[in-house]
Amino acid sequence: MILAVALFMEQMDSTVIATSLPAIAADIGTSPIALKLAVTSYLVALAIFIPISGWMSDRFGARNIFRMAIFVFMIGSVACAFSNSIAAFVVARLIQGAGGSMMTPVSRLLLVRGTPRHELVDAMAWLTIPALIGPIMGPPIGGFLTTYLTWHWIFWINVPIGVLGIILVTRFLPAVEPRSPRPMDFPGFFLCGIGFSGFVFGLSVISLPAVPVIYGYVTVAVGILAGLLYLLHARRAPYPLLDPKMFRYPMFRAAILGASNFRMGLGALPFLMPLMLQLGFGLTPLQSGSVTFVSALGSMGSKFAASRTFNAFGFRTVISITTLLAAIFLGINGLFTRETPLPLIMACLLIGGLFRSMAFSGVNAMAFGDVGEADSSQATAINAVAQRISMAMGVAIAGGILEISSSLHGGRLLVSDFHTAFFSVSAISALACITFLRLPRDAGAELTTRRRKHRQAEPEEAMAENSP
Repeated sequence: MILAVALFMEQMDSTVIATSLPAIAADIGTSPIALKLAVTSYLVALAIFIPISGWMSDRFGARNIFRMAIFVFMIGSVACAFSNSIAAFVVARLIQGAGGSMMTPVSRLLLVRGTPRHELVDAMAWLTIPALIGPIMGPPIGGFLTTYLTWHWIFWINVPIGVLGIILVTRFLPAVEPRSPRPMDFPGFFLCGIGFSGFVFGLSVISLPAVPVIYGYVTVAVGILAGLLYLLHARRAPYPLLDPKMFRYPMFRAAILGASNFRMGLGALPFLMPLMLQLGFGLTPLQSGSVTFVSALGSMGSKFAASRTFNAFGFRTVISITTLLAAIFLGINGLFTRETPLPLIMACLLIGGLFRSMAFSGVNAMAFGDVGEADSSQATAINAVAQRISMAMGVAIAGGILEISSSLHGGRLLVSDFHTAFFSVSAISALACITFLRLPRDAGAELTTRRRKHRQAEPEEAMAENSP
């Protein structure tokens, strides 16, 4: 329960900011679209630091790293609340992401090492709860605090929770002795960090009118160069941070590439929808959050039927159909206007969330379908990194489309600009269906029995489905 409460703080905070973007932008003197940098910075920080969380836990002790993660997350939250410019806010979100990146994997590690085997399934179920409940409560709570107090409170609220978490961890969690981890690939860590941040931030900067476009192109080029250097490094390194050889597994390769394409479109939804509801339709943050939370509710609902559905119809069929339907419902958001009844909008978000979560459940299991036990840790790391980077790219692309569309008619955001963005990211997301249709008809046939071995990845997937 202690681990679950700490994760709830991180999970809720990852969704609560989306509802507050217009208020934050107005207060710090920037545009809501420019704050896509703050959203992507959090996701990029997760992608950079998640792969080293296991090494740090072994090297310094899992309980120590978990306490440090909570403390760093608190520092990032305080820094966000004090931010008075977009640069300060982006840096603060990076700090938050660095702390948040350690919470999920390290908490799972603490649970596995400190729980008797016959109680592990129930313990994992408790740990999964915040990953499902946090995204549901995040938008309404964020909307309430922003509407009736100020946006600063969505970050201040993390301080007492974090202090209590550190006290409880110190008092009740057993100390886990440090272990001798395998050698850390520090050159690979720095190259990956430069590559991820350079490419994603470069895409975000290219469309910002306040920044010379050349900066964006140079940053993207640096990111691509760092990525190529990492690939050369990984071929020679005995223990690469993220091993490219993992893509020799056909199902793993399809799951990573197809799901990344899928998330690039759907990752834009939590960014675009609150902005359209507030800037386009004139809703308050509380009204906006009360509408968008149903998407996460739909995601949770599909979990109860996922296993039976895949057993009945097969992985390739279900994943191909659900990715296409989820992309269609993403595009349907581009048909909403001020006159569209809110219950209809919520119904479409609910159904879209059901299809999206069903697809993610299958893809998440399929990523481990043909991976050997010896490579499962690498598969988990690459899967987690791909989730965050693809969603960050989705936010960057959606923000870029809004910037370009609004600049064509004078710079002020119109509802039609959001329609263009929704149609565009829907098309990007639908392309994933092609990847999954190319799989063999019997792909994933063994997963009904093997899936339980890889349940530990589900809390991270739940977060990736719902975080902005």
